[in-house]
Amino acid sequence: MAPTSTPQTPFGRVLTAMVTPFTADGALDLDGAQRLATHLVDAGNDGLIVNGTTGESPTTSDAEKAALLRAVLEAVGGRAHIVAGVGTNDTHHSIELARTAEQLGAHGLLTVTPYYNKPPQEGLYRHFTAIADSTGLPVMLYDIPGRSGVPITTETLVRLAEHPRIVANKDAKGDLGAASWALSRSGLAWYSGDDILNLPLLSIGAVGFVSVVGHLVAPDLRAMLEAHLGGDVHKAAEIHQKLLPVYTGVFRTQGAMTTKAALALQGLPAGPLRAPLVELSPQELEQLKLDLAAGGVQL
Repeated sequence: MAPTSTPQTPFGRVLTAMVTPFTADGALDLDGAQRLATHLVDAGNDGLIVNGTTGESPTTSDAEKAALLRAVLEAVGGRAHIVAGVGTNDTHHSIELARTAEQLGAHGLLTVTPYYNKPPQEGLYRHFTAIADSTGLPVMLYDIPGRSGVPITTETLVRLAEHPRIVANKDAKGDLGAASWALSRSGLAWYSGDDILNLPLLSIGAVGFVSVVGHLVAPDLRAMLEAHLGGDVHKAAEIHQKLLPVYTGVFRTQGAMTTKAALALQGLPAGPLRAPLVELSPQELEQLKLDLAAGGVQL
């Protein structure tokens, strides 16, 4: 049974894009994934993204994606919204992943802008609508032109929002002006996909976060969200400022790399990375420790 959702918060409010734990020899660590998912939900996440970018989805097989999703649903599917990352740069492949996710019981789909092949806006529109047509699950778009090379324009977002199952957007565009217009015109539930802009995006109407630092500071994210929703803008700003070193530290280099290093320091399941990602250098690890300590994270 999926957790309760509303049109305003179809996937909850505080979601973490979960890393994929691996064993020392590089295999999928399903027991570790279940323990990590449980930890994240206990810490205050009411949603998890499985098989997203931070989950190293470009380097996991379809079978591994299915096994991971099944394990996380088994562990916490009754307590949190489990959203399956199914986006690729191949529409047909994305549809296959979406149908598998639905069969396994996922509560929703995250679909990133196709990367590398740089389709035009009409191509994006057809890609996302084809995925949304392929299952009965609600869809969250993922607009991240820094990775995909192509933004989803406001006009395209408005068109896509007409689809009954395209209900949300994860915004990692880094443009508050564009977000303001797209949010107001589309009516999509807006989620911050750029941690340092979590509070600014709330201020223009976002309903929550799809976070990477939620691995480490979910209680702070929830406290900031609740302060903002309760009208205590000063407290929300104080928490935002407290978290600035964490936001900065986790994204000094690739987020899965820093997050797995931090989780390992906390004794939580993470494991190695898959090539082409690499472990932090000794200097990068020391800097991460300083950044996290400055933000109040206990290691």
